Amino acid sequence: MRQKKQTNVALTTAAIFIATFMAAIEGTIVSTAMPTIIGSLNGIALMNWVFSIYLLTSSIATPIYGKLSDRIGRKPVFIVGIVIFLIGSTLAGLSHTMLTLILARALQGIGAGAIQPVTFTMIADIYPYEKRAKVLGLNGSAWGIASIIAPLLGGYIVQHLSWHWIFFINIPVGIITLLLAIFFFHEDREAEKAPIDVWGSATLSVFLLALMLFAQGLGTASNLWLNALWLVLAAVAGWGFVVVEKKATDPLIPLKLFKNNLFLGQNIVAALVSGVLIGFEVYTPMWMQGILGLPATMGGFAVTPSSVMWIFGSFLAGRLLVSMSAPRIVGGSLIITLIGIGVLGFLPLGTPFWVFLLVAAFLGSGFGISITTTTVTVQNVVDEDEIGIATSLNTLSRTIGQTLMMSIFGIIQNAIFARGIQGNPHLKLSMLNQLINPETAKQISASLLPQLREILLTAMHGVYHTGVILAVLALVLNFWTAHRHQQAAATTPTH
Repeated sequence: MRQKKQTNVALTTAAIFIATFMAAIEGTIVSTAMPTIIGSLNGIALMNWVFSIYLLTSSIATPIYGKLSDRIGRKPVFIVGIVIFLIGSTLAGLSHTMLTLILARALQGIGAGAIQPVTFTMIADIYPYEKRAKVLGLNGSAWGIASIIAPLLGGYIVQHLSWHWIFFINIPVGIITLLLAIFFFHEDREAEKAPIDVWGSATLSVFLLALMLFAQGLGTASNLWLNALWLVLAAVAGWGFVVVEKKATDPLIPLKLFKNNLFLGQNIVAALVSGVLIGFEVYTPMWMQGILGLPATMGGFAVTPSSVMWIFGSFLAGRLLVSMSAPRIVGGSLIITLIGIGVLGFLPLGTPFWVFLLVAAFLGSGFGISITTTTVTVQNVVDEDEIGIATSLNTLSRTIGQTLMMSIFGIIQNAIFARGIQGNPHLKLSMLNQLINPETAKQISASLLPQLREILLTAMHGVYHTGVILAVLALVLNFWTAHRHQQAAATTPTH
């Protein structure tokens, strides 16, 4: 009898960490190189699509990969995702026009859609429940490390090599990941032979595409009718998806998952917390540069303590999950998040840099506990053959939360900017754009700087106050979820 190969947990975990880091560093390093890319390819009008198309395609691919990982196994899906990502990276590196770069980024996104959900699912497969949160925390720390390394690495590559190499460096890293997964990750899973849910995949893809395009266009008055069209298309596609899934033999997303109050509630909480997270990570560096006048690197370091404390929060979540219910743990973490983002919403103009470091560390522990606990919980409340799709839905919830909230934060910021400069003939919106960059801020008259900084401060407070609302909504939802889950457990007959 042929002996079953055993997974090498340490080397498989290394493959997971490397893949996560590769995906994490991609967004930041491209941002660092974007000014050089624009200068090389003359593509400032299409710049946003370099980022948007990656987000769109990865979001659409995520639930499909999740379902496939449940049907045919994590290993083949992980390998295919990495290969597609590497092909996209190669084509992006070879690009000589903005259009070919955008198309290559679309392919990269399709590959990246497999990396985060499938790596999370692999962790669920090879680690027991009580250790899973700790490993998820370590894996999540790759995003924090990437936020520090990517700007430095991107700057070095652009200065000493060429912007093309920010994509080419993925190739050796990806090949190492592939080899580790191929030779050291083994699973005992037979592919299911149920028909593929083509219509479910198609309607869900249209729904997510329309929803993301609607989110991208929020706040753009000139595209009001187009945004309305995207919203209507999203509603129609969403309705079509539900109809199709009810009839499917093997649905892409089993609708019964959403009848589980704990599963549904924890995913929505994850989306709300992710909205708070993206507001903190994007707008805090803006405060550092525009109000305190610090360079971009220091602006990035202002949020670094949150990445470090995220690991601590994940480890703490792992310990607490053994003895406490998930809603209680999440409730505590949401209070931490509420206090942290609330403090940012009331800090005055002259707040020193070290205060932000303390608040970032405080928030990081809250983010680490809540995101890790919601991920482990949604994996734990579904059947074993649904862990892949459950994990991908959790990832998708967080992506949608961040995308929608970034658009809403932008609307709030622009509205406050417009109101701030109204009635003052000496102030222009372009000055606020200059203010955010310490180098261009030097071109602004010194007499106007205090007024502009007050306007920027008001906008920052507006974003953080919205974060407070999100945290309160998450707390209420978490409490309701816990209550409904307890009621369901009490009425379930025991055998």
